[in-house]
Order: sequence, then structure tokens, then C-alpha cells
Amino acid sequence: MQAIHQPIQTQAKAEQRSANTPGPGRGRKPDFRAMLRNKEMQAALGSGLLMFIAWATASWSNPLSVLLYIVAYAIGGWTKAKEGIETLVKDRDLDVNLLMIAAALGAAAIGYWNEGAMLIFIFALSGALESYATERSHKDISSLLALKPETALRIEDGKMNRVSIDDLQPGDLLLVKPGELVPADGVVYRGSSFINQASITGESLPVDKIAGDDVFAGTVNGEGALYVEVTKSAEGSLFGKIIKLVEEAQTEVPDSQRFIERFEGIYARIVVAVTVLVIAGTPLLLGWTWNEAFYKAMVFLVVASPCALVSSIMPVMLSAMSSSARRGILFKGGAHVETMAQTRVVAFDKTGTLTMGTPQVTDIITADGYERTQLLGAVAAIENLSVHPLARAIVEQANKEDINLPIAEQVQALTGWGIEGKVDGVLWKIGKTDELDTHHISEVNNANDIEKQLGVSDMNDLAVWHDIRAQLEGEGKTVSAITANGEMAGLIAMRDTVRPQAAAAVKMLEAMGVKVAMLTGDRPESAAVIARETGVSLVYAGLLPEDKVKQVHLLREKYGQVLMVGDGVNDAPALAAATVGMGMGVSGSGTALEVADVVLMNDNIEEIAWVIRQARRAQRTVKQNMFFAITVILALIAGNFLQDVALPLGVVGHEGSTILVILNGLRLLR
Repeated sequence: MQAIHQPIQTQAKAEQRSANTPGPGRGRKPDFRAMLRNKEMQAALGSGLLMFIAWATASWSNPLSVLLYIVAYAIGGWTKAKEGIETLVKDRDLDVNLLMIAAALGAAAIGYWNEGAMLIFIFALSGALESYATERSHKDISSLLALKPETALRIEDGKMNRVSIDDLQPGDLLLVKPGELVPADGVVYRGSSFINQASITGESLPVDKIAGDDVFAGTVNGEGALYVEVTKSAEGSLFGKIIKLVEEAQTEVPDSQRFIERFEGIYARIVVAVTVLVIAGTPLLLGWTWNEAFYKAMVFLVVASPCALVSSIMPVMLSAMSSSARRGILFKGGAHVETMAQTRVVAFDKTGTLTMGTPQVTDIITADGYERTQLLGAVAAIENLSVHPLARAIVEQANKEDINLPIAEQVQALTGWGIEGKVDGVLWKIGKTDELDTHHISEVNNANDIEKQLGVSDMNDLAVWHDIRAQLEGEGKTVSAITANGEMAGLIAMRDTVRPQAAAAVKMLEAMGVKVAMLTGDRPESAAVIARETGVSLVYAGLLPEDKVKQVHLLREKYGQVLMVGDGVNDAPALAAATVGMGMGVSGSGTALEVADVVLMNDNIEEIAWVIRQARRAQRTVKQNMFFAITVILALIAGNFLQDVALPLGVVGHEGSTILVILNGLRLLR
């Protein structure tokens, strides 16, 4: 027997590039030109300019100054006044917009035109900054929409026809010219080129594509022409799924923001009631003059308004979502940023998540009298007519070794066992190693029959094959037996390969104090091997989909919030049961992506540690903002009644705090 034990070294270029290179736009700072193009920002700055001109002209023309102030009020306050009135009429509720407009008009009513204009200007400026954060987030998340291809060159009966992408069906053959957008998800049928996949996966470097490689709609072809066979319709493409995710991401609001919005209505009523009480009650109870009471009420109306508090959350969440989107991590809403921050356990599915999801040949063991090339070529020729994943792995290995495949004849599947076929007159069979179990040495009654059936010279040969099979399976590999004309010719072992980033990803999570678990339906032996290679400490194997759900609940009870990462249909229940479900964007199934709360568009699991850190950073920023906002409001309210805070100081203090919390949130854009 000739034992050739040669591990096959393979790596996916795209995975390696994704792991080692930064994605597009990382570390990007706020774009001030884009900020100035924002219409609300233009209105706010216009209001501020008119306020300054009005203040400068007040000394020589009071009527002109007042007219300019009125225009400044209108330009800066129109949008907010409209929003406040709509809330009052449609929802029969008060909001901070109406309070600010009322305070500005009240200041003007007692002659403080400049203070009222300053209030409008700073309030409009803070609103414009928040609008910019929203716009920036939506732009980063939905920038792919601008790349949506509209038509494709379909080859039909030897002719090329320009058709709508909505008309494409799986099996159609397309021509993608150099520099064009790939119109649909598919497989390269012929040709070679490089593809810029940054819009889909976040990879900053182009990826080489040859026949058999996957391509995605919305990516940009390089210098070579590609013939692409469509594998998914427009709706089922990765691009179509992204569009759906974008729509969901732009509508969902965090729970904390919902609470603030409910609180805002109640708080606004209290502020209005106290304002009225100060105006009407203090002259009677405390002997203040009407002007003094009205002035105090206007200052209170300004400083007590919850502008900074209301702006403490959404700019932070939108900025976190935006920076995550640039790294290929797509949140379906701000609520999931909040829950992501509380993650205590990351539970990975094994196949397609910690591993590549495609088996590869790792070992070829040949019997005496058989050459490796002969055995692999014959088996690959037969398996080339099969679509089984293990068959594809064998054919791929033969191609890698540049083996010319002979012609296989009389190929047929052996139900429940494997496949057989004739190559150069020899009948080859490949399939399960059941015979080694069925005729275990300790159970042999007729040794001669067994020896003759398996083609071994003596029972010691059978024992050796059995030991080799046990060793390979102990390494988590799937082993197939190969016979030639009934003689034992060898064993071939295959195994799903670990993602290049898996060990580093697990190590980073553990360093953050996050537990890492593996939930898999695979055999315990295979799971144990992957766990050793990746460093996963909590391993749960042999799980059905419903068992994964139970295990997620147990992890939540024991450790706290759970982030589940998966790619298959069988992972969907566990993704739904976890605190946060994360789907693999490139390799994930449609069901997994639909159920997931977050999508890892580039399948780079190293980014999971980063996004948890970013979510925690967002959570800390929200707490900082809320503490700061409440402290400023309480200090200004106390100062107004105890130390006579001037209206300009109240305006600057209150609106300044609002701008500061928004700018603090915008830091997460980097």
C-alpha cells in the first residue's frame, strides 16, 4: 500500500483581499462641501447672514433692521414651523419645533429681535446638521441604487439583443463588455477579467474572474469581455436584496428614540403649561411686572426645550450605520445598533460562516500498484458527470493539478452509496466506506470472502484501511472509498476549509470579552476540528434547526445578549431567535438575509468585532449626549429663576448644547 498524505493548500483570493485590505471610504471625515449643498444648511446660513446684517443696520435704520430680522425668521424658521404645525394639526401634539418658533416670536414681541433671530439661526443650524447626518447615512447605505443596471446584452440564437434586466431568467447567456456594469448575478461562462466589487462586498481591490467564478449585479467589469450565465432573477439577486434592506434601514427607529419621541410630546405640554403659569401667575404670586414675567417665561421656554435631548440619539445611530455601511455591514435599522452594543455571545454557524462552505480534497491515499494521477484522473472523469458537492471538489482538484480527464463510459449513480463508471475498460467505483464498517475485523466470519470482495491480500490490509479511515474522520474529514474492478484502489478525503479570517475573528472577539460559540448540524468530530483551528471555546454539534433555536435561548439565559451569524436556510430560525441576527451577504441564502437584522455584505467575519465596538461606541456617545443635554437644561432652568439668565445666554447655552451633541454623534462617521 502506498500512502500519500498531502494536505491541499487553497485560499480564496477574494476572501484574502477582503481580510487584508481596507474597504472603500473607511476613515472618511465629514464632507463639508456636501454639508453646504444641504438645503436646510443653506437656509440656516442664510438666516444667520441676514441676522448679522440686521444687527449691523439697527443703529442707523431700525425699520430696515426689523424687516431683515423678519426675513431671517422666515428663511431659517419656515421648515421647522411647518413641521411643528403639521404635528399639531395631524397628530394633535406639541413638539420641540413649535416650542422654538413660539420662543423666537415671543422674544421678538418684547423687542428682542436679535435674540429671537439667533435662536432661529442656531436651531436651524442644529436641524441642518441632523439632516446632514440622516442624508449622509442614507447615501452611504443606498449609494448602490445609483449603480443599478437597467439593461443587458442577452445572446439568443447567436444574436445579441438589448433587454431589460427584469426580463432576465436563470440560464440566460449575457455578454458584459469592458467597463460595463454586470447586469445580473451569474457565473462566468467564458472569458476572463477583473471585477470591481467594492459596491457590493466593500473590497477595495478588483477581483480576478475566470470561467466558473461568481459575479454580482451592480459590480463593474474591467478590461476583458465576459460571457456570463445568469443564475438569479433581478429580484433574487444580491443587488435586489440590498435594495430591500435599504428600504427597511431607512424606516426603522431605535427603541430609545421612540421613547424620546413619546416623552417629547409630554414634556412639551409641561413646558407650555409652566410658561403660561410664569406669565400669568408670577405677577400675582411674586409681584413681578408683566414684562419681567414674560421675559422669564421666554427664557424658560428656550432653555427648557428638549432640543439637545431629542438630538442625542438619531444622529449617533445614523452615523454608526453610515460608517458600518462603508465597511460592508448593512443594518436594517438603528434599533439593531442598540442591541448589537449589548452582545455578550457571538454564535456562529459552521458551514459557510466559519468555513468556506465548499468541500475541498485534502488527502489522497493510494493502494500499491496505483498512481495518484491515475486514480484522481479516473475518479474525476466519472464525477465530472455528477453535480454532488463532493464530486465537484474532486473535479476541481484534478483541474488544479492540470490532469487531463479521460473519457468515462457507462456512468451511473449507485443510490445511497456513490457512483461508478468505466475508464479505459476499468470499472471504477467511488462512494461511502460502508464496507469497512460492515465487515469489521472483529465481526468477520468468512475471511476469504471478505478478502476477495474488497481486493485485499489479507485481513491486515483491511485493518490498515480501517485505521486510515478512522484517522481521517477523526480530523473532521469526509472519506470516500475507491475500487477498481472490485479491488481496493484507495481513499480520498475531503473537508470544508476554514475561512482565512476565522481564527483572527474569534481571537478579536475573545479579546473584547465576548464569548464565541459554534452551532452546527455537522458531526461532533468535524465540529471539534474546526473549533481547534479557529479557537472557538463553546461547541454544540449535531443540532437540527430547532435545536439551534433552543441553544440560542440557553446562551441568552446563561450569558446575555446573543449575536447569531449564519448563511443558510437552516440558520433562519436561530437568526430570528437571537438578540441580533447577522446574515452572510455573499454566500447567504435569501431566507437568511430576510430574517437577519444585519447583513455582512463582504462575508468578512473579522468585521464583526469592529461593528460590536462601533455599536458600543455609539451607545457610550448616546449616554454622553443625554447626560450632557439634561445637565445643561437643568442648569439653565435653575439659572433663569435664581440668577436671571439673559435671553441671549439662554439661546446660546441651549442651542449650543444641541449643536454639540449632534457634532458628537457625527464623530462616528469616521
